[in-house]
Amino acid sequence: MQVQVHDDDPRRRRFTELDAIGDLAAEITRRSDEVEAARRLPADLARRLAEAGLFRTMVPKEYGGAELHLIESVRMIEEISRLDGSVGWCVMIGGSTGVLGGFLPERWAREIYASDPNVITAGATAPTGKATVVDGGYRVSGRWQWGSCVENCQWICGAAVVHDGETVRMLENGMPEARLMVFTADEVRVLDTWNASGLRGTGSHDFEVSGAFVPADRAIILGVSPPVVRRPLYGVPILATLGIVVCAVGLGIARRAIDELIELGARKKPMGSQRLLLESSAVQERVAEAEAALRSSRAFLFEAIEDAWRFAAAGEPVPLVARTNLRVASANAAWQSAKAVDLMYHAGGGSSVHMTSPLQRCFRDVHVVTQHQRVNASVFTVAGRLYAGLGPAPFGF
Repeated sequence: MQVQVHDDDPRRRRFTELDAIGDLAAEITRRSDEVEAARRLPADLARRLAEAGLFRTMVPKEYGGAELHLIESVRMIEEISRLDGSVGWCVMIGGSTGVLGGFLPERWAREIYASDPNVITAGATAPTGKATVVDGGYRVSGRWQWGSCVENCQWICGAAVVHDGETVRMLENGMPEARLMVFTADEVRVLDTWNASGLRGTGSHDFEVSGAFVPADRAIILGVSPPVVRRPLYGVPILATLGIVVCAVGLGIARRAIDELIELGARKKPMGSQRLLLESSAVQERVAEAEAALRSSRAFLFEAIEDAWRFAAAGEPVPLVARTNLRVASANAAWQSAKAVDLMYHAGGGSSVHMTSPLQRCFRDVHVVTQHQRVNASVFTVAGRLYAGLGPAPFGF
């Protein structure tokens, strides 16, 4: 059933994401140390972000979402991550999980996303759970890592390999069938495992379920299940979208690092020097190199997004080369962001190492971003094979 929503429907928000962030910027900045110390997004701050619509950026319009163009989502995530990497990461995870609203049947998309305008959804896509086929759906048990923001969620998803009895169900491509199962929060137990070097405030704990029943139509196969909502955002492969938004956090952190170094350099005189730090030609070179790394990688990312978006807008599958470009552009943006932060961290000298310095936070946070599976260094190996004319890797993109 195609849902019709008129422009005057109150379920459709007039979303101005940068205005919303501007209203919250001072609070996010002021509470940055609190977020870091709590190792999670405080419940009241999560609520404020939800009320501002920041977790609904990728939810379909039919269910009150903003359904932003991916480039606009990148800009929004960048800006929040510039203020605080952990808050930006949580908004990224919650916002991008809203894409599920374009793939779930209307009855579930409406229940999850339309019944509560402040709903937050998150989860993990690694298929570390087991789903046994039962009457009407699946009985699911398992444990997942990297459950960012799950403590703030009302619905949580986790991928699980489907079993008929003790036999793994296989797809036509010869791979095991893994479905992203959507659980209610009360079915999920969060385990206190998150004590990382960076992005400490994301609450990326392990979580588990035991014998949870998931209806058959509340589970999708990533990369296989077709979208229910036939518009461009849902025509871009979900896993490619995840890489795009992950690297956006890195881009925002890198911009913060450059800004912080310039501010520091305008008042700091290195020991034994009568000149300000910014008057050093070596520091000036590092600033320029960081700007080049950040801006060029961002331009490549936007180019790749626009290319893939054109196919999706035309209702065509995004071809392999465009998907590859998305993956490479996302990974490159993450790693170039880390390069820019490293340059600024080292340019700051001894000032950078103190816990009071935002540069050390940027350094720790951005090096957690690069470890995410969607942007880690293995992406370049797979893409390089295709660019070299050797064909796609067996596990592909």
